Amino acid sequence: MSGQEAKNKFYQVSQIRWLTEDTFSLKMTGQKLHFKAGQHVLLSLPGTSQSREYSLYNGENQPEPEVLVRKIENGIFSGYLSTLSEGDLVEINGPMGAFSIDESKTDTHHFVFIASGTGIAPFRSIVQTYPHLNYQVIHGIRYGHEAYDKQAFHPEKYLDCTSRDNTGKFQGRLTGHLAKTSFAPNTEFYICGNSNMIFDSLDILKEKGFSREQIHCEVYF
Repeated sequence: MSGQEAKNKFYQVSQIRWLTEDTFSLKMTGQKLHFKAGQHVLLSLPGTSQSREYSLYNGENQPEPEVLVRKIENGIFSGYLSTLSEGDLVEINGPMGAFSIDESKTDTHHFVFIASGTGIAPFRSIVQTYPHLNYQVIHGIRYGHEAYDKQAFHPEKYLDCTSRDNTGKFQGRLTGHLAKTSFAPNTEFYICGNSNMIFDSLDILKEKGFSREQIHCEVYF
């Protein structure tokens, strides 16, 4: 058995928690999953050929792995996940990835987490793991009700940018807020979400004088 295959673990669904009409968190129970906050797993359903990568949504010290899922119209795998019930089996391969913070900088640097939609998932994991981190979340969503579990973040450190209603702290795309905002030189940026948002954010931050070494990206879909 290869090392990668040895990482495969079976878990039982312990909770499906709907956050909006098309987005839910999936919590699983089984062997403790050792991971770094910000990493992702490959989630599979036994007996099918379908699988998909999801960032872990829970903190490192929380025993049950959790992922954030948006049910995509005509999306086969997210559709499968939305029909699961407590006790159903899922398979996890991982953890994988290096989208985690440098622990040597937690006391000396400011962290800005930039997310679109369900790209907020790894940042919830990071903040729950490092509750005293000096951080700011900039979350781009369409509507205010898509601020998934925003209570997990300090209210003064979470800023929702709503593009289709006026309920957010900023009305418009998150890149609009980013362009207008100044950041300390010792800021580390972590960006997670769709590729267009990431490319636009990279351009804005480079224009502000930040080096590529200070900007960490994870394309979420």
